[in-house]
Amino acid sequence: MTRPLLRIDDPADPRIAGLVSIKERDLTGRQSRFVAEGTVVLRMLAAAHSARRGIAAEAILLLESRVFGLAELLAQFPPDVPLYVATSAVFDAIAGFNMHRGVLALGRRDAAPEQEALIAGLPQSSLVLAACGISNHDNMGSLFRNAAAFGADAVLMDMASCDPMYRKAIRVSVGSVLTLPFAREGGAAELIGRLQAADFVVWGLSPRGAVDITAIPPAPRTALLVGTEGEGLPEAILSQIHTARIRQRPGLDSLNVAMAAGIALHQVANINGRI
Repeated sequence: MTRPLLRIDDPADPRIAGLVSIKERDLTGRQSRFVAEGTVVLRMLAAAHSARRGIAAEAILLLESRVFGLAELLAQFPPDVPLYVATSAVFDAIAGFNMHRGVLALGRRDAAPEQEALIAGLPQSSLVLAACGISNHDNMGSLFRNAAAFGADAVLMDMASCDPMYRKAIRVSVGSVLTLPFAREGGAAELIGRLQAADFVVWGLSPRGAVDITAIPPAPRTALLVGTEGEGLPEAILSQIHTARIRQRPGLDSLNVAMAAGIALHQVANINGRI
């Protein structure tokens, strides 16, 4: 391992201030910064950093016992990204809880694209996942994971949705939040209007949908719209777009929003030859 290792013996060391008490910082906010947790997410951060699309790694903190096994991955980061190491006791004191993974990184997201510009830059053949009022960070992370798995070109959210750069959302997405283009702004009506103006056929997922998802036809540009957990998409939104439902056995109100999105994304990606 030729990369220099910078030892941290004091949890209050200012060099790793952005990684101190990460759960509390989740609540107070990090401005344009975020925390990447775990090996898989660190790998996605390396890919995003190399792509130079507004995501950058600022520092990496590892348990000293994890360094050797991650040497190949760490080599993907440029030498100006410092690599800090600590014992398990110091590492846990920094994080604020017992960190079994022993892998943390501090990153920065610059120049987040505006929704309109992101839509305008999408290829002529595009699949978009759009979300309104998603407040659960686990669901948000799962939405990104599904979108990446089924070849979506972007994820678009209204401001009623939670921030996908939250640590837990990034972790649940297995780092897809860092590599999949997204924009979060405005309201649901604005989002739908921009998609329709860009020739997207917008399909809202709802148990009250007019057709089964297998009836969604191929289209050069398709956007799948999902709504808040529990209530789903309101009638005022459903009345403006095409609607589809997922068949299920009676007795259960609806599927989890991330599960429903995954099923629909697979269907639409398949009929459009994206997978």
